[in-house]
Amino acid sequence: MGFEFIKKLPTPEEIRNQYPIDADIQALKEKRDQEIRDVLTGRSNKFLAIIGPCSADNEDAVCDYILRLRKVQEKIADKVLIIPRVYTNKPRTTGEGYKGMVHQPDPEKKPNMLAGLVAIRKMHIRAIKESGFTCADEMLYPENYRYLSDLLSYVAVGARSVEDQQHRLTVSGMDVAAGMKNPTSGDFSVMLNSVVAAQGAHRFIYRSWEVETTGNELAHTILRGAVNKHGEAIPNYHYEDLRLLYEKYQEKNLKNPAVIIDTNHSNSNKQYEQQVRIASEVLHSRMVDPDLHKLVKGLMIESYIEPGNQKIGSEHVYGKSITDACLGWEESEKLLYTIAEMC
Repeated sequence: MGFEFIKKLPTPEEIRNQYPIDADIQALKEKRDQEIRDVLTGRSNKFLAIIGPCSADNEDAVCDYILRLRKVQEKIADKVLIIPRVYTNKPRTTGEGYKGMVHQPDPEKKPNMLAGLVAIRKMHIRAIKESGFTCADEMLYPENYRYLSDLLSYVAVGARSVEDQQHRLTVSGMDVAAGMKNPTSGDFSVMLNSVVAAQGAHRFIYRSWEVETTGNELAHTILRGAVNKHGEAIPNYHYEDLRLLYEKYQEKNLKNPAVIIDTNHSNSNKQYEQQVRIASEVLHSRMVDPDLHKLVKGLMIESYIEPGNQKIGSEHVYGKSITDACLGWEESEKLLYTIAEMC
């Protein structure tokens, strides 16, 4: 057979019992979840900034970065709600390369999924304890979600996962905000259909159980740009794109219409410095159009301590991405203040 069964992994319940959270963390998460819910439902006028490294590859650097965000959050709390990106699963287009901390707690060592599951849970718990932030992660593997479900306040479904039935149905059982990205083709109908599915109730097989979900009214869209048949990036953050999405939303019977704009990936053609300009353009579109002011609820920004990226195995630079290139801290801090001024 092509499968080698290496070891049976603990269940989410077993890992959660081994690394539990206390009542303070539980209460903090409930408060954060409600604050994010209020933004997406329109009860709050705050703007979401989902910001952080492309991949969370080092616990110390990630927590250092998040503590810097905390200091900024205290100054812009009346306008902006920061959700740190702590992405522990990294989708790979070809299947090659670093797949995130859940695979490799140490990027320079061999994969170890058990150690990875423990490492990502400990990192998320540490981030909450030190900063008071509950964070965002990407749901690359639906069956792994419950290892972190008591810690996360935001879940993203990526461009290569958004068409998958299991991802959509798993989101329908969540009680936190979940962003569904447009597929790499850029098709808005695929993205919106994923939201329809995620907001609906379903019965399906999940982790060897027959389960039933009630639907997630906080499921929403994320625009991340697209790629044409020639492999060229096609941005979809411009005013015309946002108006089109608004009109498409009106055709659907969806709760809490909302979109987050991803300022990197195909929107920037992975030119990470362009994220500042893209963010400003989106905020301007939102300022001049009342419909878009209601629809555009936040930005997703790839940012770390040091700008750019580096290869694994090179002379390691602390706080520099080993996957996609990110804005450095100085530019990120300025951008967060600019966002607050324009909201």
